[in-house]
Amino acid sequence: MNKANAFHIGIDLGGTKIEIIALDASGEQIYRRRVDTPKGDYPATVDAIVSLINQCEEALNGRGTIGVGIPGAVSRKTGLIKNANSTWLIGEDLQGDLTTALQRPVALQNDANCFVLSEAVDGSAAGAQCVFGVIIGTGCGGGIVFGGQVISGVNAIGGEWGHNPLPWSCEETQLDCYCGLIGCNETFLSGSGLERHYQQRSGKNLTAKQIEAAALQGDETAEKLLDDYVIWLAKGLAAVINVVDPDVIVLGGGMSNFSRLYAEVPTIWHQWVFSDQVDTRLVAPKFGDSSGVRGAAWLGKSAL
Repeated sequence: MNKANAFHIGIDLGGTKIEIIALDASGEQIYRRRVDTPKGDYPATVDAIVSLINQCEEALNGRGTIGVGIPGAVSRKTGLIKNANSTWLIGEDLQGDLTTALQRPVALQNDANCFVLSEAVDGSAAGAQCVFGVIIGTGCGGGIVFGGQVISGVNAIGGEWGHNPLPWSCEETQLDCYCGLIGCNETFLSGSGLERHYQQRSGKNLTAKQIEAAALQGDETAEKLLDDYVIWLAKGLAAVINVVDPDVIVLGGGMSNFSRLYAEVPTIWHQWVFSDQVDTRLVAPKFGDSSGVRGAAWLGKSAL
């Protein structure tokens, strides 16, 4: 492929949607589309990804590099998908199946790694040496970029803070996690976790956005829960700072749209950070919920 004319395709495989983007050599978006994820159907998921890529290349009249971000990781032991909250992917050879179907190399990484790579390359954390990225949406993922490189780790779980227990927790409600443990960060900090806690406290089923709206309208249960959520997030991120000590933490996923997090969390997380000051910055993503798919496209660029 001619590097000067190359474009880079990124796929963000989420629990509810699959997004495709194509970036030109300078990083400008030249194509974008979203479709619903075929939940619970692995063959249909592969077909949907292949179809999106074929349509993109037909529209651009070319052939791009391909990177895919997934809500899980590739096992170093088996080459199959593990740790995916989109559980129908677990045990499948997604990278191999896509490589076979598309007849070219496919770079594949955890979606949180793609997200933080995007924000570290040219997003809200551009220029920072050490960046921790958090996805607090359907699940609770994390990733680390140091010196512009994803740190995936020897077990392919670098940055996976979501399945550590919520630190310094005195919560009576410890919810079951799909991973088999109880009281994981994900059960507190993901959007679905917030919804489960609200249901337990109120008996009502609301989405995370509806809970935020209810708090603004005077719902005391919702307001107290969001106050608790700020504390939970501060504790979870303080544990990350104690281990990784990043220059910047970037939030992504649906919960990252709650503006109060950026104002309130940094004012209290010092209580749990082992330092006399906390200079880590907490920022919103420059590219919003498209940051993950942009990072997947940067993964594909490495194939050149």
